[in-house]
Amino acid sequence: MDWKKLTFSDQFCHARRNVLSVFGLGLVVSLILLTLLYFDQSSSKPLLLNQMFQGFNSSCSGSSSTSANLSSELEKSVDLLQRIEEANNMERTHEGIVSNIGKGANFSNFIGTEMVFNETNLGNLSKNVIDGSFTVGEGSNDENSSSHGERKGFIDTEERNLEDAIRISSYESQLRKTKNGFNGKCDIFDGRWVRDDSKPYYPARSCPLIDRDFDCHLNGRREDGFLRWKWQPNGCEIPSMNAIDFLEKLRGKKLVFVGDSLNRNMWESLVCILRHSIRNKKRVYEISGRNDFKKKGFYAFRFEDYNCTVDFVSSPFLVRESFFKGKNGLFETLRLDLMDRTTSMYYDADILIFNTGHWWTHEKTSRGEDYYQEGNYVHPRLKVLKAYKRALSTWATWVDKNIDSKRTRVIFRGYSVTHFRGGQWNSGGQCHKETQPIFNQTYLSKYPTKMRALESVLKEMKTPVIYLNISRLTDYRKDGHPSIYRKEYKTVQEQVAAEQSQDCSHWCLPGVPDTWNELLYASLLMNQ
Repeated sequence: MDWKKLTFSDQFCHARRNVLSVFGLGLVVSLILLTLLYFDQSSSKPLLLNQMFQGFNSSCSGSSSTSANLSSELEKSVDLLQRIEEANNMERTHEGIVSNIGKGANFSNFIGTEMVFNETNLGNLSKNVIDGSFTVGEGSNDENSSSHGERKGFIDTEERNLEDAIRISSYESQLRKTKNGFNGKCDIFDGRWVRDDSKPYYPARSCPLIDRDFDCHLNGRREDGFLRWKWQPNGCEIPSMNAIDFLEKLRGKKLVFVGDSLNRNMWESLVCILRHSIRNKKRVYEISGRNDFKKKGFYAFRFEDYNCTVDFVSSPFLVRESFFKGKNGLFETLRLDLMDRTTSMYYDADILIFNTGHWWTHEKTSRGEDYYQEGNYVHPRLKVLKAYKRALSTWATWVDKNIDSKRTRVIFRGYSVTHFRGGQWNSGGQCHKETQPIFNQTYLSKYPTKMRALESVLKEMKTPVIYLNISRLTDYRKDGHPSIYRKEYKTVQEQVAAEQSQDCSHWCLPGVPDTWNELLYASLLMNQ
């Protein structure tokens, strides 16, 4: 027989040879030693030995394919070893995350992770990858499983863990890319609106907690192009809102919005964003069972899984509305020197988000005649800007005296620009035909003078206050208001009549206030 014409596998197991060649034996011994050495270091079961050499004990008649099988098994083994190493790295990384995030986690020690892993599940994930039993989208073949439901639950859990690991990895990568934007040098409120089809954070009509006035799609608004925009700062990147991470930082805590109906707009937006990330929606509820939030008062949404609340306190002026008995009888006043009586509802919050502004444009406040009171004195006439600044000074004094900045984050959200054309909210102003943001900056309004007054007050405070300067970014968004879609109309005649009483100051939800909360999240990151 001409041995030179035979393949290596035919030479290796020729009928006349009953043992392995020295070369083959050396190869096998080397592979065994390397495999044992690896699993000795990783403390895993050496199940690969059977896989790698399972074709080696076959009869001589089938041995002509042994070399090909061995090569295939070696490739599988290398691939599996890589998976093992990745799993080990994943486990080490996320065990570190778990050790750093606990019930005491907050925005002051924010680490920018998206999901807190259960250590047991991580261990199971790593072990099953090592054992080679982890499969995605397939049922288990283990005949010793107690039930199909248990197997399905196990696979679902592992799939979620894998998805969460991918999301965390992607999110951490995003944070690394945006790191330069969070060093205090970037003005995240100086930017532009860019198209983003990944928005909104929750589908239209998916959140039943929105007041009917803000639920534009429920009230008949069909086009949704106004939802597909993202705020892009000029000097940096900001991460998208991470609802799970936000909730994790709120664990065991209390966040409160205090202000007028525009802060209620923002509050409902945040509640819907966070609720959308919760699997069991029944574990998110308003503690008193109410579903109408327009009346003055205190409202609190509890997120049971995180033992936290996201609250709203109606206080449109922040200072106290009162009455004064004069020569002509009793009349309404606004006490510029006293805080509203609602302070007992929020003084103990962990995050406070204030605003006031829109009620200062109403006729009584803007006219300023026999309305503003300090002590027992009612000003016969006082300009609204002076009154506004005095009210803010009262608020600032209360914050400095009553809020522990080491425990509580204080935020003030700026003025949200309106877009009435042809009148005001009570005189036929309109915005219902707007479907695009403003792109030409020459059409934007001047920076509100009230916000300049706010900035001067903030500079004098000893308590650090995060200023959410949303005036400019809202000025672009003439397309985002409820306009005529603030309620349901039963007839065409009602809808036509509604054109004379449009809402061009509040915002549709989902919509622009979702971006305010995105910037709130980014601001908390920047000020950790």
